[in-house]
Amino acid sequence: MLKPLMLMSLGLLLSASVFAQDYTKSTDSDPAAKAILDQVRKKYEAYRTIEATFSLDIELAEQPKEVQEGKLARSGTQYRVEFGGQEVFSDGAALYLIMSNNKSVQINNLPEPGEDTGLLSPESLFNFYDNGQFIYSLIDTRTEQGKVVHIIEFKPTDRTSEYAKLRMLVARDSKDIMEVKAFAKDGSRYTFRLKNITPNKQFASDYFVFSKTKYPGYYVEDLRN
Repeated sequence: MLKPLMLMSLGLLLSASVFAQDYTKSTDSDPAAKAILDQVRKKYEAYRTIEATFSLDIELAEQPKEVQEGKLARSGTQYRVEFGGQEVFSDGAALYLIMSNNKSVQINNLPEPGEDTGLLSPESLFNFYDNGQFIYSLIDTRTEQGKVVHIIEFKPTDRTSEYAKLRMLVARDSKDIMEVKAFAKDGSRYTFRLKNITPNKQFASDYFVFSKTKYPGYYVEDLRN
C-alpha cells in the first residue's frame, strides 16, 4: 500500500570489489563509516525542526533521464514529503498518502519500528543505516563540487535485493548529506540530492495534519487495522 513515493527503499547490495570479505552482519560494518554516519545523525537530530528541498534523478535503461524536485520537513515525530505529484505525511499517529493523479488518499497505520516500507521520510534518510539490515564501509575521501567529501557505500544483509549498491556523499566539514545514489541490478540509477536545508523553521500548527477540507473531491481510503 505504501509503494508510491519511494526512494528505491535504500536497501541495496554492494559490489564484491568493495567488500572483498564475505560480510553478512551489520556488525561487520566499517567503524570509520559508522562514526561519520553517527555524526551526521547527531547533527540533524539536534535540530528542533528541519525543512529541505531535494532533487531525484531517475535514469532508466534506454529512456531519457528524468529529474523530479521535492520538499521534505520534520518536526519531532511528524513529517511531510512532497514529491512527484504526491504527498506523504505523518501526524505522529497515522500515515497519509495523497496522490493527486487519481485524487485519492490512503490512511495507514504507522510502520512498526525498524519496518522497511521503502518510503522516503526524514527519519529513514538520516538513520536507515542503523536498523541492523545494512553493512557499510568508508571507501574514499576526495574533493567533489568544491568540497571534501566522505564516500560511504552500503549493502543489505538480504542478498535478494533488487539493487546493486548505494553510495552516500557526506561533506567532511559540515557533516551534511550531499547525495545518495542507488544502483539497481537492471542498470537503473537513482540520484537523490539534498538542497537548501533550513533548520529550526516555524511551521503552521496544521502543517503535518490531514484535513479532508484541503482535498475536496478526493476519495479517502482508511486502511488502518
